[in-house]
Order: sequence, then structure tokens, then C-alpha cells
Amino acid sequence: MSRKYFGTDGIRGRVGQYPITPEFCLRLGWAVGTVFAQRGRAHIVIGKDTRISGYMLESVLESGLVSAGADVSLIGPMPTPAIAYLTRTVRADAGIVISASHNPYYDNGIKFFDRSGTKLDDDLELEIEQKLEEKMISVDSDRLGRASRLEDASGRYIEFCKASVPRGFSLRGVRIVVDCGHGATYHVAPRVFEELGADVFALGTEPNGKNINDGYGSTEPENLQAKVLEVRADVGIGFDGDGDRVVMVDDRGQLADGDALLYVIAKHRQQNNQLDGGVVGTVMTNLGLEQALASMSIPFERAQVGDRYVTELLNEKGWSLGGESSGHILCTDLNTTGDAIIAALQVLCPMVESGASLADLVSGMSKLPQVMINVTVDDPKRVAVCDELKKAIEREESQLGGRGRTLVRASGTEPLLRVMVEGEDGDEVQEIANRLAIVAEGQN
Repeated sequence: MSRKYFGTDGIRGRVGQYPITPEFCLRLGWAVGTVFAQRGRAHIVIGKDTRISGYMLESVLESGLVSAGADVSLIGPMPTPAIAYLTRTVRADAGIVISASHNPYYDNGIKFFDRSGTKLDDDLELEIEQKLEEKMISVDSDRLGRASRLEDASGRYIEFCKASVPRGFSLRGVRIVVDCGHGATYHVAPRVFEELGADVFALGTEPNGKNINDGYGSTEPENLQAKVLEVRADVGIGFDGDGDRVVMVDDRGQLADGDALLYVIAKHRQQNNQLDGGVVGTVMTNLGLEQALASMSIPFERAQVGDRYVTELLNEKGWSLGGESSGHILCTDLNTTGDAIIAALQVLCPMVESGASLADLVSGMSKLPQVMINVTVDDPKRVAVCDELKKAIEREESQLGGRGRTLVRASGTEPLLRVMVEGEDGDEVQEIANRLAIVAEGQN
């Protein structure tokens, strides 16, 4: 069976438009609580990012869960990886995150972790969807769940992040600009780096419910780059709205994306005999990373876009390091899901140990010119496989003649068609991407 509501990263959409409505989320909470209650009295953790709609969705999910007889622990604004961690440590049956990650504030979503802190498997998601088709019936009053707030959740997670680096590791004397994008890391990320000894300059730490990802954070790093140069910082770190993606900026103001950060972490782990096999990227990963890893005899595999698929391939291979160009980096030996703070610390470790700058560390990887154009279309999945676009792709790939590659895919989280072209000649790559984008727009 195909899933009706669940995408690659939970359920996501525009607030107020089905299914991100109070009515649906009330039923969703009930369905989740009912499914998990079949395994005994359920305990569910709920966290969220800083979107104004989080209050509304949190309350109806709580009501639905409690009506099904599930107990609820409310955490409030916390990074997505913190919810995965806390779900495990408090021995909850599941964790729920209310977030639309890097999307604008008017979007929101619901994503889930199982008791081990990993994404729900397909069978469980289908079971929840089937329950959503049934009539919502509350349990008797004596079986209703209870809701309470989990105390010192932020403190627990901060200590967890600090424990991911070697004992004695110190950032004393290191100047860091931390940009939280007015998102879920705003009250924890600066503290992690401060408590490890860094001189921290914080940006994007004043969420108002509507400014998440707006001009700050990993998706819009220009302010981060400018601040690094202004205060002469050693490095800048930018997080997305829910704290599972990270980009970094070197002391010259140059951006290092997820591919560059994966290279730094992989090389450091190999040098310290801590690399479990190889590295998993995605079909969007720059060919330059694959070539750099090959030069070090580090195996590399590509998964579909989405941390779910990266995780699946890591598990299949028995490896622990993978990620996406967007900065969604998985160190599964340290946390069960992409954790931006922990990933940033994994990059800071070789900087501190070697005394090298971030610019020095990433210099061993040469990225091929890569252009991605996001095309807004009503039905991305339909346009991605339409005949006209297929023919255009064949023509352009024939012109590239093995000197690059194209990738056109539907976004799993937004109404966008992503057109990516990569090759040796930057001008040629841009021209091909523009032509494909025009064809895609014409199919709308």
C-alpha cells in the first residue's frame, strides 16, 4: 500500500490547509495514541520548533493522544535530534516533532521517532493511516492519558552534545559565530559551544513565531558570513529551523556546505581509525566529494535524497557516516538522526587538534560546478516524468557527453521541481540548467 499522508519526512504542508489543520492533527494524535496503546499504555514525547502554529498543533496532538489513553511529555521548542535523543532516554514509546524544518513559518509538519529514536518504519506509518480512517472514540475517563512537562530537557540535551567530543576537548580561545535562524536551537546551541570554552557571538536567537529561517540560519547564510568577517571569528556555524542541518563559514567568509563538512569529518575519522567503512551521500552529492574520498580509498555510495534513505543505506552497509549537501549530516554512532550541533562539533575537533583553519581542512576537496534551480509547479511528481522534460534531459545529457550529469526530481517537502546539473564547465552547466527549468515551467 502507498502512504496517503506520510512523505519522506513525516506529514508537512501549509498551516490551515489540509492536512495541517487542527481537526486532522487531533485525529492524528488519537490515531497514533491508539496504535501505540495496543502495545500497552503508551508514553509519547512532543517537541516543536519556534513557529507560531506550533502552539495550536501541540495542543490538539496532546488532546488526541490523551483521548486514546496515551501519556504525554511536553518538551517545548527543541531541536529535532534532541527529541530523538530524549525519546530514547526517557524510555518513551515514540517521539513527535512539530516542525517544517527549513520551510517558511507558514508551513508546518509532524514527524515521528520510534522508541529507539529512528524514523517510524513503513508498516507502522500505514497502520496509523488506516486508523485515521476509523471513527475517533475516546477511551473511558479512568483510562485517559496524562500530560506533563519534561523538566530540564534542554540541559539534558546540552550535556549529550558535549559528551559527543573527546574528554578534555576545549574550544577555549576559539571565536565562533553561531546562527540559530530564530529556530529550535536558539536556546541550546550557543550554550553548548560556550560551555566548551568558545567565545560565542550569537545570531538568530530571538524567535517571534514568524521569523524562523527568515534571513538567518543555514538556508540564508549571508548574515552569518558577514558577522564572521566583522568580528574576525575563526568559524561560523549556521543551523536550520529544527536543528538537523548545518553549514559552516571559514575565517575568510567562505561557505562550507554539507559535502565539504562530510569530507572533513571522513578524513579526520580515517586518520584516527574511527571510520566504519565508508560514506553515504545522495544523488545530489557533488562529484568532487566522491572523487576526494576515492583518492583516500574511502568507499562512497549514493542514496535517494532524504535522511531516511541515507540512514537505510548506512544500516545496510554497516557504516556510520553519511549526509546531504544541504548539511543534513548523520553520525549514527553518536545520534540516531541528523544532528546539526553534533556534526558541527565533529568538524571543530580536527580544527582544534590540528590548529588548521576550516579553509585549510576543506581545501583537499575540489567541487565541480553544480547548479540547482527550484521550479515551482503544481504537481512536481507529474512534471518530473513528463515526456517533454524527459526528451529535454536526454538532449542535454547527450551534449554533456560524459563530462557531467543531470538530475531532475520532485521535492518531497515542497511544491518544487529541483533541476540539478553538474559538470566541468560552469557556464555550460548554468545554460543547461536554465534550459531544463524553462521546459519544466512550460509543463505546469
